[in-house]
Amino acid sequence: MLANPASQDAPPAPPAAGPVHPGWLRATHWLNALAVAVMAASGWRIYNASPLFDFAFPAGITLGGWLGGALQWHFAGMWLLLANGALYLALNLATGRLWRKFFPLNPRSLAADLGAALRGRLSHADPRRYNQVQRLAYLFAMADIAVLILSGLVLWKSVQFDLLRELMGGYESARRVHFAAMAFLTVFVAVHLAMVALVPRSLAAMIRGK
Repeated sequence: MLANPASQDAPPAPPAAGPVHPGWLRATHWLNALAVAVMAASGWRIYNASPLFDFAFPAGITLGGWLGGALQWHFAGMWLLLANGALYLALNLATGRLWRKFFPLNPRSLAADLGAALRGRLSHADPRRYNQVQRLAYLFAMADIAVLILSGLVLWKSVQFDLLRELMGGYESARRVHFAAMAFLTVFVAVHLAMVALVPRSLAAMIRGK
């Protein structure tokens, strides 16, 4: 039987695409999520012991049960976030992913993507490419976590980190910086979860890689 000429001229099938997120990214993402959840819940319990403002967090969403227990959970979450966050950043830098995924940031494109997002028309057709809003949000989260860790060091070892304490305006000012950084991170997580609910395949990609 003669071969079909059309089949001979057909281009070869493209190679299977790799994972949307590599394994190391998925692992560090979920460990970071665990660390942030532990630090937030235990931090709210610590806050309740000496409130900065005229409100307290409901006991049901706090972790630790008492101040000593909350501090132990908080330190555990802190070390996990510090070690895992450093690994996440190092691998992003070493693989070049940081520059590929999060840069460049263009003000005009950012304004256009933000306008599209507010109108519910921001495209998520290509899960491998972050739009300008996503780039800014993830870069902000990285910077915010860095501030959270640095201010936490001041609260933990104020005498040893005296220069850092003074740069933050003193111990009480560092408490407010720490609280604000945690509040901003909580807002980021809430928006992030809302986006996952709107684009469920992003969750599948972060679990299975595709």
